Amino acid sequence: MVGYTMEADPDTTSRAIGKEIPISPKFSREICRMIKGKKVDIALKMLEEVTELTRPVPIRRYNIGVAHKKGVGPGRFPVKAAKAISKVIESAKQNAEYKGLDAENMRVKLVAAHLGRTIPGHMPRAYGRSTPWNQQTVNIEVILEEMK
Repeated sequence: MVGYTMEADPDTTSRAIGKEIPISPKFSREICRMIKGKKVDIALKMLEEVTELTRPVPIRRYNIGVAHKKGVGPGRFPVKAAKAISKVIESAKQNAEYKGLDAENMRVKLVAAHLGRTIPGHMPRAYGRSTPWNQQTVNIEVILEEMK
């Protein structure tokens, strides 16, 4: 991933990117879907509730065998991914403050998770064999927009 996937007006937006974060691509996409379009404070509060295991993240794709949660349907609590995405959103919020924008009056215009580099590894098996055991990474991009 070289840059951002969306062009944004630098006068009213701030952005941040997190590269090669070792989290689940599936859960990071679902979290991005959950918080897109929300105000920054509400999005950060939602992610904090996920880490406290009080708000489940709805799993929309590849949800066979996923237990239903009250009021959500199939859902899980991806704590590691929620913490990583909240750090990137906090960074974009700090960038907005640095640019002189009103950080309290911002909304999440774009939050996207893209596959990053795969870190190769292996797991030892019986009789001197091994199995590939690779670590997937995710690139997260966030663009915050000042509301009118």
